Amino acid sequence: MQPGRLSVRADLSPLIAATAQWLTRAYPASGGALASALCEVQARQAVTVAAWLRYPTVMDAALVGMAGPGGSAKLDWISGADTDDADTDDAAWRSWVDEVVASWAACLLTDPELAALAVAGLDGGDHTTGIPMEFRRLLTPDTHDRQAAALLRHPDLLAPVAALHQRQLLDLLGPGQALIA
Repeated sequence: MQPGRLSVRADLSPLIAATAQWLTRAYPASGGALASALCEVQARQAVTVAAWLRYPTVMDAALVGMAGPGGSAKLDWISGADTDDADTDDAAWRSWVDEVVASWAACLLTDPELAALAVAGLDGGDHTTGIPMEFRRLLTPDTHDRQAAALLRHPDLLAPVAALHQRQLLDLLGPGQALIA
């Protein structure tokens, strides 16, 4: 592994963690602790793929680390999870939520073909060089995964978030992509 490869992950880890947390709070698991864990893994895998596509190079990751991703305000408003009276601890992690990454992750969670195309698009990038990557729970969720993340994978519920930046994702992954229903 080349020096600096692991630091790319570290640079995007606050963004990935916050955006996955936003998704799992806006679209919580159905069930107990195991369901919550399965839902979180699916959200984190979708957000990781989306973040790596959005910030494909070490430079991109460094720039978003310096400037910050923008926060969850618009996502909160669109999803109905507006948090005007959130305490400062809640506001701190919400500032690391990336609207575009959340939108792209919503697209990936609701369209298996698009998710497969996105994961294939990561091959050979700065984030995957020399490291075996697996996104099984995103690409081929089993019955338990689907039950746990019923809200997180529901196309109608995620449609407002997915629609925000869907066109950018489709353009990035190639022409001729069908719009997600």
